[in-house]
Amino acid sequence: MTAVRRFEVFGRVQGVGFRFFVWRRAESLGLVGWVRNRRDGSVEALAGGEPMQLELFAEQLRSGPRFARVDRVSVAEEDPSALAGWAGFDVRRDG
Repeated sequence: MTAVRRFEVFGRVQGVGFRFFVWRRAESLGLVGWVRNRRDGSVEALAGGEPMQLELFAEQLRSGPRFARVDRVSVAEEDPSALAGWAGFDVRRDG
């Protein structure tokens, strides 16, 4: 893993299977990290991998699952140590 990014997804992204969608996409790309619902109605993910994988992941988040409506995705670089030693991709409880 050479890069870590924090993704915040805004729109109708809770109650539509969005976290499961994120988990499936992350697993298929070989990313590590986690995804969770936020109290403000958005979804947050922290993902680590190669830059090209993370770009593809961001594109997929912008489309979302069938019943979601993604209005905006913000992406921020994070220090790779944020996921040091992390294995797999988890769906977390709301935070």
